[in-house]
Amino acid sequence: MEESSKKKPWINVALWILQVFLALAYLNAGYMKTFLSVDEIAPTIFWAPSVPEALLRFIGISELLGGAGLILPALLRIQPQLTTLAAAGLTVIMILADGFHIARGEFFVLPMTGLFTLALACVTYGRWKLYPIAPKGDAA
Repeated sequence: MEESSKKKPWINVALWILQVFLALAYLNAGYMKTFLSVDEIAPTIFWAPSVPEALLRFIGISELLGGAGLILPALLRIQPQLTTLAAAGLTVIMILADGFHIARGEFFVLPMTGLFTLALACVTYGRWKLYPIAPKGDAA
């Protein structure tokens, strides 16, 4: 049996759903951290006033780039392996976020950050091993 005929289409659909959901979440969070004032985002992102503003902006830009990376390379099929790298990079960021919140005693956010970490890890593995996207022009 040929390798490509073993692929299950539902895996691709599930990965796309995860990618879109995660991209929207990271684009939203990245927008707020990059473009809104600390006072405007403090009610939503409770820890924002307690970190240097430059760090907050850096995290926001990283989230914007990561969110775009979850969708655009795969959708356009231009360097689609960048989608896998974006998911892996955001997974690392979420693991670091878990450490940040644990150090601050903010255990109540761990279920949410853990869920994002797990979803990102699924996209990373799924697009790397289970259902990679071929670059434009490659035979399917």
